[in-house]
Amino acid sequence: MVRAADLPADVRRFILTSIPSVPYLEAVLLLRSADTAGWDAAAVARRLYVPEKQAADLLQQLAGSGIASEGEPGTYRYAPATDELRLVLDGVAEAYATNLVTVADLIHARLDKRAQQFADAFRLRKE
Repeated sequence: MVRAADLPADVRRFILTSIPSVPYLEAVLLLRSADTAGWDAAAVARRLYVPEKQAADLLQQLAGSGIASEGEPGTYRYAPATDELRLVLDGVAEAYATNLVTVADLIHARLDKRAQQFADAFRLRKE
């Protein structure tokens, strides 16, 4: 099994800094798989098995992060804002296709760390 440290540095860094959840990544990959198609929340929800509201939020997040663009109202397509972003997303897609568990673990580790930091903020400390 490939360790997170074995992933390309730019891919690992992008996952840690820019992928908030596995459904977000799967929405990226879905739009990328049919980059000329327009996707609406209902279609994304059906393909990712998430509620339509969550799919709509994911599409808006993708547009806000420069990964997708909105065409007709409520319809989005894969359109990375820069060539560099397109290349790193290609690397993320390859890593996920070949090392799904490693990438998912990396995303979850990031979430677990944030949860622990939040919990630690409320820990009573002896002065």
